Amino acid sequence: MKIPEKMKAVVLMGPNKLEIKEVKTPSPGPQEVLINVGACAVCSSDVSLIAKPWEAQPPYGSFIIGHEYAGTVAALGETVDEFKVGDRVAVEASLGCMRCRNCRLGRGHRANGFTTNGGFAQYVVNHLNTVYKIPDSVGFDEASLITNLGCILYGFQTIGGYVVGDQVVVVGPGPLGLISVGVAKALCAEKVFLIGTRDSRLEIGRIMGADRIINVNKEDPIKVVREETNGIGADLIVESSGVAQGPQVAADMSKRMGKILLVGYPEEPSAVNFSLLGMRNIHIYTVRGEGWANCARAVSMLSRGKISLKSLATHSFPLAQVEYAFKIFTERISGAIKVVVHPNEI
Repeated sequence: MKIPEKMKAVVLMGPNKLEIKEVKTPSPGPQEVLINVGACAVCSSDVSLIAKPWEAQPPYGSFIIGHEYAGTVAALGETVDEFKVGDRVAVEASLGCMRCRNCRLGRGHRANGFTTNGGFAQYVVNHLNTVYKIPDSVGFDEASLITNLGCILYGFQTIGGYVVGDQVVVVGPGPLGLISVGVAKALCAEKVFLIGTRDSRLEIGRIMGADRIINVNKEDPIKVVREETNGIGADLIVESSGVAQGPQVAADMSKRMGKILLVGYPEEPSAVNFSLLGMRNIHIYTVRGEGWANCARAVSMLSRGKISLKSLATHSFPLAQVEYAFKIFTERISGAIKVVVHPNEI
């Protein structure tokens, strides 16, 4: 595969200022692969760091954003024998420094698209430990969402991983919430409730496997969950709405010794009744990213048809329309859920 010396990439030039620039095509190091990017999805984390720099973010004018991507292996580092040129692959963002205790335990703090250059480019380099082969049955748009699925699998592993026969509530039908519905059903939850405000999003949740849809503009979600669990409450509540009252609403729906998994976070401090949590022995867990090799599990689940992410990739655009892609995503135009950019479609 012929690799050009220069490539097109989306560079963050300043707060809320993106620019498509011609930059040098990166070369893979000894333990890296070069990926020809087929699809890179827009994430709310991208929106956040574009507006205000995150910790350890590269400087303006050099930082290529994007951490949810998939593509084709274009070149190999000199020691890489796990892949071959032409392999179709998906990635996880996090690698880590491979030195500190946290990274060696499986949750790296060094991440493509956050602390190193990412996938809104025609080519990107990844350490081989963050790359996973995907079958031909999984398209690049769907594969770019594997990091999202890996994040939710990481969350389910964190809370114990065992939801067979459980009553599960998902609050917020955003991408992570909708995927949580699919994961809970794939792991044989008894009943999955999905709570939200938009009927269009809730209907996607039904496609993902939700058994009970609750629109908060029409029903009281706490009352419904309590009544339909015979007054007991839910075993697990996945809070993905990110609204300030979300953690407390989750606590009010939980059974005694229930679990709350936070995957959406309010921008401001949130008031929670810790006396209620303590007296009912309710446990709260948080996750960020796709730790403990859960992207590999995500690829397996997707490859075996245990879950589908196709309905979530609602819009796609060529690289030249990247700013419009972000507008569609942030303003949720035309029912947008996940918006994908094709960097090699100029």
